Amino acid sequence: MDYIFDTGSDLGRPHLDHLGNVLDRPTRWCLERLGLSRDARCLELGAGSGSIANWLAARTGEVVAVDIDTSQLTDTAPGVRVLQQDLRDGLGVDGPFDLIHARLVLTHIPEREKIFAQLVDALAPGGRLVLGDFTGRRLHPVAVPEPADSALWARIQHLSHEIVSPAGGISFAWAGEVAGHMSAAGLINVHTTEYSETTAGGTDGCLLHRNLNQQAEPLLLAVGATPDELTRYRALMTNPAFSAWFYQFLCTSAERSR
Repeated sequence: MDYIFDTGSDLGRPHLDHLGNVLDRPTRWCLERLGLSRDARCLELGAGSGSIANWLAARTGEVVAVDIDTSQLTDTAPGVRVLQQDLRDGLGVDGPFDLIHARLVLTHIPEREKIFAQLVDALAPGGRLVLGDFTGRRLHPVAVPEPADSALWARIQHLSHEIVSPAGGISFAWAGEVAGHMSAAGLINVHTTEYSETTAGGTDGCLLHRNLNQQAEPLLLAVGATPDELTRYRALMTNPAFSAWFYQFLCTSAERSR
C-alpha cells in the first residue's frame, strides 16, 4: 500500500515546515522532560526535514535519522546519520538505542503493531520509547466567514478522516492505544501528554490542512468531493476570519526496565 502523502513531492517541504512549526515545540518538551543523556544513542523515525534529529544531536550522542524518503534531509547537524528505509521492511539499523522517537509515523502504517514490537526490542535497558500521533477527535470550527462554511468544513473533514484516511491505512485510533501497547509490552513509567490549539486561516495549522487537502485531491474527488468544494475549503484555510481546533496530538513515552 502506498502512502497518501509524499514528503518528497513539491508540496512535501511546506508540509514538513508547517508540521514542524506546530508540533516541534510540544515534541521537544516531551523529549526534554525525559532527561536526555549527553551520550545517548537515538533513533529518530520519520525524520522528515530533520528538525528534531538536529535538536537531539545538539543534546545527545549519535542520532540515526530514518525516513522512507530522505530528500528533505539535506541540512543535518554533525552527529546525525541519515538512513533511507521503509519501516515495513524493518528498522534498517541495529539497536540498542537509549531513545527511540517517532512522530506521526505508525499511525500511517497498517503494520504498526509489528513495527512497535521491533521498537521495543531495539531499546537498551533504561531506554525510552516516545511516540506522538494525532487522534480522531472531531475538529470543530471556532469562527467562520459565512454560515455555510461550517457545513463545508465538516464535510471535507468527514471525507478526509473517515473515508480517505482509513482506506489509505491511517488509524486515528492508534494514538489512544499506544499507552496500552506499551504497558502490555512490559515497559514502565508510561506517560501521555495531550496537546492541541486553535488555528486560524493563514497560520501553520490551516496551511497544513490546505497542503494535505491538495495532496489528497484525487482521492477526495473519487469519494465525492467537488472541485468547487475543494476550492472554497482551500480559500478558507488562508482566510484569517476562519479558525478551528487543530488536531489533538498525544505524545506517549515509556521506559524499558533496566
